[in-house]
Amino acid sequence: MTTRTCLTFLALLTLTSGSMGAFTEEAKKALEESIQADSDRYWDASRRIWAWAEPGYQESRSSALLAELLREAGFRIDAGVADIPTAFTATYGSGQPVIGILGEFDALPGLAQGTVPERMAVENSNGYGHACGHHLFGVASAAASIAIARQIEAGQLKGTIRFYATPAEEGGGAKVYIARAGLFDDTDAVLHWHPSDQNSAGDPSNLARIAAKFRFHGRSAHAAGAPEAGRSALDAVELTNHAAQLLREHTPDFTRIHHVITAGGGAPNVVPNFAEVYYYVRHPDATVVQSIYKRLLKCAEAGALATETRLEVEYLGGTYNLLPNSVLAKVTLDNLRELTDLQYNAPERRFAEKIQQTLLNPKPLDSIGKALDRSGTVTKGSTDVGDVSWIVPTTGLSAATWVPGTPAHSWQAVAAGGMSIGRSGMLLAARALAATAWDLFKNPEVLVKAREEFEKRRAGQNYAPMLESGQRPPLNYRNKPR
Repeated sequence: MTTRTCLTFLALLTLTSGSMGAFTEEAKKALEESIQADSDRYWDASRRIWAWAEPGYQESRSSALLAELLREAGFRIDAGVADIPTAFTATYGSGQPVIGILGEFDALPGLAQGTVPERMAVENSNGYGHACGHHLFGVASAAASIAIARQIEAGQLKGTIRFYATPAEEGGGAKVYIARAGLFDDTDAVLHWHPSDQNSAGDPSNLARIAAKFRFHGRSAHAAGAPEAGRSALDAVELTNHAAQLLREHTPDFTRIHHVITAGGGAPNVVPNFAEVYYYVRHPDATVVQSIYKRLLKCAEAGALATETRLEVEYLGGTYNLLPNSVLAKVTLDNLRELTDLQYNAPERRFAEKIQQTLLNPKPLDSIGKALDRSGTVTKGSTDVGDVSWIVPTTGLSAATWVPGTPAHSWQAVAAGGMSIGRSGMLLAARALAATAWDLFKNPEVLVKAREEFEKRRAGQNYAPMLESGQRPPLNYRNKPR
């Protein structure tokens, strides 16, 4: 927030009540009525995105559908931002404040789609599934943005609402490139949410992350007839992985290192001339992640050296840990607690009970009727929302779109997110986001205080994306290795 913006806000304080309670329930109720009036349309959109299950940077239909929803509501669409074909911004209104709402819509590999309480065969699908609920994420955020736009149109609010369509959150880090392009620089606050097995808000942080693919190029030979002529790329992967396992013992607390072998040869009697391993490194501190990655890179270099293979590194960049903002978090938590009203009907309860039979740690079904405060915690996931939070004050929430006890990235999340349980949670998230945005538009002093906290938490640290110079978005990162 510039000095000019702060002064504008402070001037507005003479015209605006400093108490959120001064605004009538009837005024904010219009937001809920707007969302409810179009709830069938929003659910249809989320179901279509769920059925398409498009992977990161390839979400062409999902992105176009969200853009059309917002265009029809009067938003100005700027397509293909930050050199990403499926990324766009949708803006309504003018002037300050500028409130942003994030929307995601990519699916995960290795999952099938089905709204039944049993695991579906991946072979019967395109191999991708919405196991993190991003089909709900983007639509709920769009619904909240549209509800706010209607209040701007009606003269109840003044300022700008902006929806950010952010693809490829699952490892692609699109928000990092959008941030690098300066598209968050004029915003005063950014809101986001995420599907979950519970309703929660607060000011938690999470794990920063770096991703990389290590590719090894060797020499093929007959594994029995001429093994001495071969140089195994798979051996290089295995040595890299063994070195990484040993590295774990000598890393700071809360470090996470995990991998998957994406290519390792085609037949046991052929020495593999190509192999690839895909790594994540995580830690609550982005600077620590960067230091650990340098050590992991040496493991890969050692694997190549020992096997006389050639190492090719595709550095996929990194994401920051979330920078908490308790000022904004209080507004979000208050609204979520006020609005949380989820409860299962009889068919949903029967579905949930069957799902719970497949869970390792089921939780009480009635917990969906509560909103939890997660302030002061560090979650174990990573998200490119972290980068946004180091540029502009940011706050988020979660809504119960899955059966309590369901882990993210699971078939159980796919199933519940595609039926009425997901719908109810999605609409709760949309209502809570819209209510929070309303409070920020109506209470400019909150934005001033949020910016002050933001500057204190950064403590002079300048944000610099964890990207190489000139690095472009990895638009093919979900493609099969060559």
